[in-house]
Amino acid sequence: MKNSAMVMQIQDPASQRLTWYKPPLTVLVIKKKDSQVLPPFVQLVEWLVQEKHMVVWVESAVLEDKLLRDDVKLEQESSKFQKVHGQYAGVRARFLALREKLVTFKDGRDDLTDRIDFIVCLGGDGTLLYASQLFQQSVPPVMAFYLGSLGFLTPFQCDNFQEQVTNVLEGHAALTLRSRLRCSIHRKGERRKESLLHSVGGNLLIPNFHRQLNYVELNNGQTGKAGCNNNNGPNNSILVLNEVVINRGPSPYLSNIDIFLDGKYITSVQGDGLIVSTPTGSTAYAAAAGASMIHPSVPAILVTPICPHSLSFRPIVVPAGVELKISISPDSRNTSRVSFDGRNDQELNHGDSLRVTTSIYPVPSICSQDQISDWFDSLAEGLHWNVRKRQKCLDELSDLTASGSEDTLDDFDNLQIYDA
Repeated sequence: MKNSAMVMQIQDPASQRLTWYKPPLTVLVIKKKDSQVLPPFVQLVEWLVQEKHMVVWVESAVLEDKLLRDDVKLEQESSKFQKVHGQYAGVRARFLALREKLVTFKDGRDDLTDRIDFIVCLGGDGTLLYASQLFQQSVPPVMAFYLGSLGFLTPFQCDNFQEQVTNVLEGHAALTLRSRLRCSIHRKGERRKESLLHSVGGNLLIPNFHRQLNYVELNNGQTGKAGCNNNNGPNNSILVLNEVVINRGPSPYLSNIDIFLDGKYITSVQGDGLIVSTPTGSTAYAAAAGASMIHPSVPAILVTPICPHSLSFRPIVVPAGVELKISISPDSRNTSRVSFDGRNDQELNHGDSLRVTTSIYPVPSICSQDQISDWFDSLAEGLHWNVRKRQKCLDELSDLTASGSEDTLDDFDNLQIYDA
């Protein structure tokens, strides 16, 4: 008899579609810091405000861009800047007409939770990583336009953005739910501090002192209340879209890192470090370190050693629901450094531990075509995956060997197959 508890339910990625429960009213536009992005940025914002009547949010730094301001003292600037400033006169005039209608925010100061319905990124993959960093809980749907160098996570082209954005606003789009990792650092003596708080009486001390202390450490000494800074979510954790990296930093010694899986010791890494990545991050640093590339819809966590001093240590993939604990081995000669999506670099000392698990808040990335086509197109165009000269069929080889032409035989002897 069939037992429903033993039947695996596998979701078809194609079933993930964008559905608006109410028409989107607010849109956050994130652009990379590049003057070449200004014309499409201004054109997009102008269209969203005037044609779609949407409330557009931008970073406050956009308003400080000298190319978009008419009060710049050009005599104090270089001749090159003066020339570029003149070339952007038309773009600047259009932006200044919109300036008062824009809503601004500043990273680290303003909380965007529940304020944004929709995100548009203009740039490279870094703009999507930045959008992920801004929302440390639920993330609005993200539509990423390719205006960068690699563009692995940016499937849309700006040529006909009006049609593409309209389709998305009407709900005609597929989604890829890109999982994120929830990371938290537990400092040595944290439990002891907590017990001391209870022993001396919680009425005399701040109730969440130990949590605020951990928050200070996670932000490299910058104080603040947990949950108020939108760089951190509940329990002082930080969510990453690509990977968390533990490395030996400037030390000349090998990293010696212990890995635990759901509390059970698995192995130790002796090498330059360790990469713990999402499937989205499998095509980033992990791919450079020899890991397999995994489709972002696969629920998994990748564990990849960086230059391990071992001939048998291969990257592994573990289920998404487990918790990884990473700590410095007691006999390690040095401490390690840890960074989150390339940011918030800090030291991991003896006795500290890093806890990593899959977050319940993914990044809903809007597809240009569908989940499968977008990913394989990115592999082919961004990484030139499996690009190879086609092997000739036997009929062509027979024609060459049967031919009496010396030139043809010479060409055949000198035939070489090149990888990408």
